[in-house]
This record gives sequence, C-alpha cells and structure tokens, in this order.
Amino acid sequence: MAHGGRRRAFIGSFTAAGGPGVVTAAVSEDGGGLTVLSGVDGVLDPSYLALSSDGGTLYAVSETAEGAVAAYRVKGETVELTGSPVSVGGSGPTHLSLLDGHVLTANYGSGSVSTVPVRADGRLAPAASDVLRHTGSGPHERRQRGPHAHQVQPDPSGRWAVSVDLGTDSVRVCTLADGRLVVHREVALWPGSGPRHMAFHPDGGYAYVVNELRPTVTVCRWDAAEGSLKPLTENPVLPDAPAHDAYPSGIVVAPDGRFLWTATRGEDVLSVFAVEADGERLRLVGCVPCGGHWPRALTFSDGFLYVANERSGDVTWFAVDEETGLPARAGKVAVAAASCVVFG
Repeated sequence: MAHGGRRRAFIGSFTAAGGPGVVTAAVSEDGGGLTVLSGVDGVLDPSYLALSSDGGTLYAVSETAEGAVAAYRVKGETVELTGSPVSVGGSGPTHLSLLDGHVLTANYGSGSVSTVPVRADGRLAPAASDVLRHTGSGPHERRQRGPHAHQVQPDPSGRWAVSVDLGTDSVRVCTLADGRLVVHREVALWPGSGPRHMAFHPDGGYAYVVNELRPTVTVCRWDAAEGSLKPLTENPVLPDAPAHDAYPSGIVVAPDGRFLWTATRGEDVLSVFAVEADGERLRLVGCVPCGGHWPRALTFSDGFLYVANERSGDVTWFAVDEETGLPARAGKVAVAAASCVVFG
C-alpha cells in the first residue's frame, strides 16, 4: 500500500540487542532507497514480519522464550498495535506466514509450529488454536539434539503448509483444517545439513532449501498435486570450503525464476546462482559482500535486493543486473539489530 504516493517497507529488529522494534520506511520511486519514517517498540524482539494481502495489517513474531505473535494496523507512516501479543504456545518463534485465515509461526526453541486464528478485522484471536510439535534429532551434537522449526509457509498452490526444521534435517508438508495442522508427510534431507529456510520457484515445480549447518542449497522437486517433495542435489553456496562455521541464512528466488540468492553470515556475503534446466539445476555465478555484518534475511522487490544486517545494524540494498543476477550495492539505512524487511 502506498502513502502519499510512496511505497512502504517494514523492518523487524531485536529489541534485546538495541533494535527499535518495528520500523516503517518510505521507498524511493527511483533507486529503491529506504528512508526511516517511524519505529514502534511495544513488542519484544519482533524479528520476523508478514503483511496481510490487503496491506492493512502487519504481523510480527516476538522471538522470546515465552513466544508470541502480534498484529499491527498500518496507519500512514507508522503502525499501531491492535492488542496485546498472543501466546503461540511455543518458544523462540523465528518465522511466520499467513494461510487460510490463520497466522502460522515456526517456533525454533520448542521445535513446533503454531496456528493462531485471524479475525475478520485482522486482529488475532486470544490464543493459538493448535500447536504441532515436531519430533526427532540430527547428527550435529550441539545444534540437533531435538527439533528446531525455523520456517513455515504455504506452498505456491496454497494447499499445503510447509515447515523447515533445522534440528531434524527434514521438511514437513501439512494440511490446515479447522485450525489444526496435520502432517501429510515428512521428507528427510541430508543428515547434518541443518535446513533453515525454503523458497519456491515461481513456476511451482521446484523448491530450494538453504542449509545452516552445511553451507549448501538443496534443490527439491515439488509436486503440489501430491504434496510431495523430492530432494535432488546439494549445491555449495561458497566457491571454497569455509575455514569456520559459515551459517547461511536467507534465500530468495527472482520473480522470473532466472536467479537465486542466498546470504551467509559467517562470510558476510551474498551468493548468486543462475537457475537452469527449468529450475532443476543451480550454477554458482559468484559472491559479493553484503555491505554489513551478519546478513540475517534477504528480500527482493522491484529489481532490488535488500539485506537485513543484524550485527552492523543496517539494511543495505543492491541493484540487480538483469543479465547476470549480480547485485551492485546502491545504499544503506541504519536500523539497529535489523532482522528482516517486507514491502507493502
């Protein structure tokens, strides 16, 4: 939604690390630049955001031990809480999305996915209607002793809710009925890979999982009719093996499906892949500096790639070359402990 002819961006942050909460920024008509308009700090650690389809309501996780989700009414150059945050019945929610009149949250600490009903006016029901608890573990001694749901989102068809679990090296495909998630199938990825986030090809036939514990992207074939996911290949996000833990984080696919980008926090780089063979194959084109430190999340909007750099406290943006997919840094704005960017 525009205000006074301007598009808006919304930036999440970690208040426990000095972040301002939820920031509203104006987007320039040319150049994709961001200008901070306001910040609202009524919710602890609103690290991940999602905007309603009509652009009128913004939802945020509260990434705390108690775990909550909040709804904000978008009002011009700011946002306003519509009520107290609602418990998700799980700890450390790291991601949320919208599906069939519900907010879904992936709760990293408790290894679960929660379902919170959304009222007709965009406000949240007073409690989660369901909590689906993951089970399992992985071979990484420290990070995979139990489940750690890191992301949940609908597939492009809207029929399925797909959750990515770093602790169990797996992806769960679920249905949502009567406010409850039911596992349709669980798909195992490579042991010890630590899947973090998934992005779908715009054609809907492939999905790409960025792995945190092993710096790779797993290419998967996706069948929406069957709700099936088939892992095909693992592709390194770096040209050389890192000398330390690399911690890949964000992943995004271009709207035309020609390129894919990932962020790697330990190296402070963005990796560029050409998407080939109608989505089945990735080719690493190159890596560029992210423009800050500890790039937590990536967003693509109107030809620009936006990076939330958590530890340097800024959001950088890059113009993307239409032929090569390589990003060229175009600017940055200071936002302490920035964690994600969404556009409306």
